[in-house]
Amino acid sequence: MFFRLIKGTFFRQWKKMFMIALTIALGTSIATAMINVMLDVSDKINEELKAYGANITVVSKNAAVLSNLYESDDESESENMYLPEDTCGELLTIFWANNIREFNPSIDGNVKYNGNDVKLVGSWFNHHYEYVKKASLYQRDTGITNLRSWWNVTGSWIDEIKSTETDVCMVGINFSKKYNIKVGDNIEISNKKLNVIGIYESGDKEDEYIYTTLDNAQTILNKENLVKSIAVSAITSPDDELSERAAKNPNLLSMADYDLWYCTAYVSSICYQIQEAVPQASATVIRQVADSEGNILNKTQLLMTLITVLSLIGAALGISNLVTSSVMERSSELGLLKAIGAKNSSITILVLTEVLITAILGELIGYFMGFGFAQIIGQTVFASSINMRGIAAFVVAFLITLVVIIGSIPAVRLLLRLKPSEVLHGR
Repeated sequence: MFFRLIKGTFFRQWKKMFMIALTIALGTSIATAMINVMLDVSDKINEELKAYGANITVVSKNAAVLSNLYESDDESESENMYLPEDTCGELLTIFWANNIREFNPSIDGNVKYNGNDVKLVGSWFNHHYEYVKKASLYQRDTGITNLRSWWNVTGSWIDEIKSTETDVCMVGINFSKKYNIKVGDNIEISNKKLNVIGIYESGDKEDEYIYTTLDNAQTILNKENLVKSIAVSAITSPDDELSERAAKNPNLLSMADYDLWYCTAYVSSICYQIQEAVPQASATVIRQVADSEGNILNKTQLLMTLITVLSLIGAALGISNLVTSSVMERSSELGLLKAIGAKNSSITILVLTEVLITAILGELIGYFMGFGFAQIIGQTVFASSINMRGIAAFVVAFLITLVVIIGSIPAVRLLLRLKPSEVLHGR
């Protein structure tokens, strides 16, 4: 009898049930898309924010102390102001090594060109790096090409992977104008000729510099296998109260807080692990970039949370109206059931079962719609696909079921107040 009543409802009120399923499907689709994007958005935003450059700088402790004391870039030329080039390999051995997307060692110094002092900078560009430690091979393709993607380049970037030409350089636009340098010209620095393959415009003081490969600069500056700094672009979690306490002094944390902080990709945690791996190094946060990443991520996740909440509220209101309307249309039938002895609890279970069956159908349709919406958002905003998380399906199913139950409460209250005598007499 129970299932015959349910079957009869779906046949007689199929339009109402279709509208309920459609309302649930729309709510499910938006919630599915937003939750999956929200879970995946951290990596996507960090990829987008790579355009801002590095968020961590690694230098030798001596250079860091000297810079803090004098607030100047003019450092002693002693070798303890530099780091071994192998420091780059140690970055790949830390706990959060996979979060380090790009890193770039550099060295700079003043050289003579046409009788004038100019700044020469040596860096990796598109560079393949390999490092062996304890029989383990660490490798990464990295360099300044991705870290300075906002540069406007005339000519071409230096490509250390595909090109066999090594004696090459790029010059800033101000340098090229001052000395009338064009792409294809040769310049001579310390008896070494370099072919200008690109002219870049960065928008800051670097437009006065000459950039070449790290090997060339080390040779010209007589600093073999040494680097002055390493710029690191890492995917990080937004700072919170724990990370702020740890940044001041991690030794003051409790054991539980320390483990949580160490095993979370806070920028302070990554800096701490770099200094553990390279004791002679000082890793500092570039706050302007790190804070921008955290603020944008928090605001984006908040926006998506609000959209999800509003969509669920809208679904709850829609379900409430449709289910209440359905109960009112069936008041005679439900009143008759009460008159022949059906209890309120039995009739309530009947109505809720009908709604939940409809909800399951709506959720299945809505999930696949949400998958499509998520991919559209991913391709439109981030130019990449969104990874659908299994946990999101369970979260959405729980939320939609809760919304359906809450939306059905007005109808259940109406059902409980329904008096068979009034309904049947009115008929």
